[in-house]
Amino acid sequence: MKKKFKIVVIILLAVCVFIGIWALCVNAYVKSSTKERIITADEALALEDVDCIIVLGCLVRPDGNPSGMLEDRLATAVSIAGDRPLLMSGDHGTKEYDEVNVMRNYAVANGIPVERVFMDHAGFCTYDSIYRLKEIFGAKKAIIVTQEYHLYRALYIAESMGIEAYGVSADLHTYGGQTSRDIREIIARNKDFLWCIFKPEPKYLGDPIDLKGDGRVTEG
Repeated sequence: MKKKFKIVVIILLAVCVFIGIWALCVNAYVKSSTKERIITADEALALEDVDCIIVLGCLVRPDGNPSGMLEDRLATAVSIAGDRPLLMSGDHGTKEYDEVNVMRNYAVANGIPVERVFMDHAGFCTYDSIYRLKEIFGAKKAIIVTQEYHLYRALYIAESMGIEAYGVSADLHTYGGQTSRDIREIIARNKDFLWCIFKPEPKYLGDPIDLKGDGRVTEG
């Protein structure tokens, strides 16, 4: 009995070690394969034929103001917008919690014409946001704005979807709790690595929306 138990423990430990090594290898691959497509704000401004700049959603405070991380994403996007459309992709799953209108209002308040700001109300996760960027908004070339730790995964998903994507880091400040985010991100990179192989559809898709049109069609 003791011998069998010992064998089971050894097998379980071996499986755990294998899973850990696999997770770290996938994490390293996702980062190394996308790091060269993280560019500066000046390089982003010089890019041509960009269909849109997509801002990935983040926490909105109970008082309706963007969290520090989200505000930095929005400020970065506004600074590189030029005359290109902005796509605000985030969680608007309930009436009580609405990231995308908060994001849109920030951009408009900071000088972006309302007709150039589109909203994706069903960007519930990074994978959904990028999938919908391609399938709903028809983007072939885009700039993704979020914090650097998040950019690697977003760029990897975009590449798997056939989007020519570049990332601009929105790390304008130091954020508390970054260590726990970095750990969670390893898990998320592994999950989306598999999602990019099998490409499951998001829960919500919908009718195509033309980024050359008026962003006000996405109000709601």
